[in-house]
Parts: sequence; C-alpha cells; structure tokens
Amino acid sequence: MSAEPEESVVQQGREDAPGAGAGNERTPRFEEQRGGAGTPDNFQRLWTPHRMAYIKGENKPTGGGAGDGCPFCEIPKMTDEEGLVVARGESVFAVLNLYPYNSGHLMVVPYRHVADYADLEEPEYLELAAFTQRSLTALRKASGAQGFNVGMNLGLVAGAGIAAHLHQHVVPRWGGDTNFMPVVGHTKVLPQLLRDTRQMLADAWPHDA
Repeated sequence: MSAEPEESVVQQGREDAPGAGAGNERTPRFEEQRGGAGTPDNFQRLWTPHRMAYIKGENKPTGGGAGDGCPFCEIPKMTDEEGLVVARGESVFAVLNLYPYNSGHLMVVPYRHVADYADLEEPEYLELAAFTQRSLTALRKASGAQGFNVGMNLGLVAGAGIAAHLHQHVVPRWGGDTNFMPVVGHTKVLPQLLRDTRQMLADAWPHDA
C-alpha cells in the first residue's frame, strides 16, 4: 500500500475549475491507476470480495443430515475463537453470524441437529430461551443496543439459509443503522472485526451465580 496520502474523494475524478490557471489537467483517479474500475466514472467502490463465499454458497451443507457438512454441527468442535462461539451451554450455544446483518449479530443454536422448533426437547427450548435473554443482556451491556430483531426462519421457503439445523437470530439495532448505505447502496458497513466482537460479547455474557 502506498505511503503517500490519497487526495480527498471530492477531488477524485474531477477537472480543475475553469480559469484556475494554465495547464489544468484532470486529477488522476486512484481506481484507474490501480486497475480496479473498468469504465472511468465518478463512483468510488467499496470492494467486499469476502462476500463472494456467501453468494456462492460456500460452507453450506450438501444435504440435510448432520454429517453433510452442517456448520452448526462443526462449530462446537472448534475453539471459541475459531468458531466465533460467544458462550456454550448444556444443550445450546451462542455464536456470531459469519455474515452479519449488524455488528453483534448472534445466533442461538442447539447442539442437536434438528430442523423444527416443535421437535426440540424441553431442556433444549428452555436453554434456548435463556440464552436468548442472555444474548440481549450481553449486547445491551457491550454495545448499547437500542432494540433487537429476534426470531427464526423455519424452512427454506421462510428464508432459512441452513434449514436443516434450527437457529435463532438475535440482531442488535440502533437508531440510524438503516441509512442510505443498505437502502440505496445495498452495502452494510460493519466497524468491528468478528473476533473482536466475539471477545467483547464473551466478556459481557452473563453467567449464573
């Protein structure tokens, strides 16, 4: 990366103002210099190549069984840092979403490979409810969340990305988090690395006395 300071976005791709002096030349655009953009224009682009893994469906199960590459079955075998696990219980665990809607986007997941909420056993749904409460507490403490979207997508037709293994989403919300970037630009800006978020929430997670 160049050590020279880049010019302001306002100046990139602009002509010098008429009458500013002889020999006015077009201000060079960094995208053109680096070969990033095809057709020269005045748009700046936020490149997110890591999203291609999600678009292409990488790391998704090849089937509906627990042994068909289900990530929710593999994550508990990893360390907390590798799997982005925030907390572990007897029947469920809390883990960061690898493709979050907002920073701190958690999922509460049963260890058992089960697709339907109605098929959960009593210890599982009781602890899932308790972990959902703890997720809210941890997110409020760590990030000052002002609201939440909490819920499940059961089945592919309901929008579940991994329908074979039930998981409940806990998405923190703040005033102004739906702005022109996601609404107009279809781009979400996340200010913190997932591993840093995991540590922050793990530190704020409420434990039994």
